Amino acid sequence: MSRCPRWEALDVLEAAPDGPVAFGADLSPAGLLEAYRAGVYPFPASDEYTRALNEVVFADQVQEGRIRLVGEESADPYAVSWWCPDPRPVLPVSATHLSRSLARRLRNRLPWSTSLDRRFEEVVRECRAGRVPLWLTDELIASLVRLHDLGHAHSVEVWEDGDLIGGVFGLRVGSVFSMDSMFFHRPGAAKVAVTDLAARFAQAGGELLDAQRDSPHVRDLGCVLVPREQYVQCLHSTARDTLPIPTATLPARRLAQPTGSR
Repeated sequence: MSRCPRWEALDVLEAAPDGPVAFGADLSPAGLLEAYRAGVYPFPASDEYTRALNEVVFADQVQEGRIRLVGEESADPYAVSWWCPDPRPVLPVSATHLSRSLARRLRNRLPWSTSLDRRFEEVVRECRAGRVPLWLTDELIASLVRLHDLGHAHSVEVWEDGDLIGGVFGLRVGSVFSMDSMFFHRPGAAKVAVTDLAARFAQAGGELLDAQRDSPHVRDLGCVLVPREQYVQCLHSTARDTLPIPTATLPARRLAQPTGSR
């Protein structure tokens, strides 16, 4: 069994490409931020059954040192698994785009607008609603809200006539923004949220949106797969947060225009 006191001591490049790279119970704001800076994101167990399943399935790999334990020895490590897939799905901000049909709808009739950080906790809770498994636990949400208060976590909101109809949230690490989750109440609203995030993040010097998990949804937005080593190198070489991300409420139809005219 191998234990790391801190995330900076973990070499994620040695881990298996398609399973958890570590277990550890620390979901504190400081621990969470350190993990994201190491390229790792959490998947808390939603109940005791999931926690026990983690131990049954992965205990041998933990005992052999192939999956590391991170954090204090007294905490229950199997409460939270930590992931760093290889390859990693990312969205270059310059290549993120809407489908032609959604762009046409925005230009012609959708009166949507977007904002940044107006309703962070509401976006997080909308992302949790109805999801199975329930990985956005109360403890994780509390830490995310604290990181938002400290300026590390952000949300984009999509609005229609004053109603919140879509959004995305995540953590910024320099020129990389790691997207934790998104939601929509109108078709296309989550894609508009991600495209808006890319446009705003580009203005702040951002380069990549990290999609964390590959899916057809993020592929439609322009996601590409990069080796885990390349992603981690990008994180380690990135400057810490510098320029603020613009927060103004803006018409969503601007996202349907060519990139240079947004």
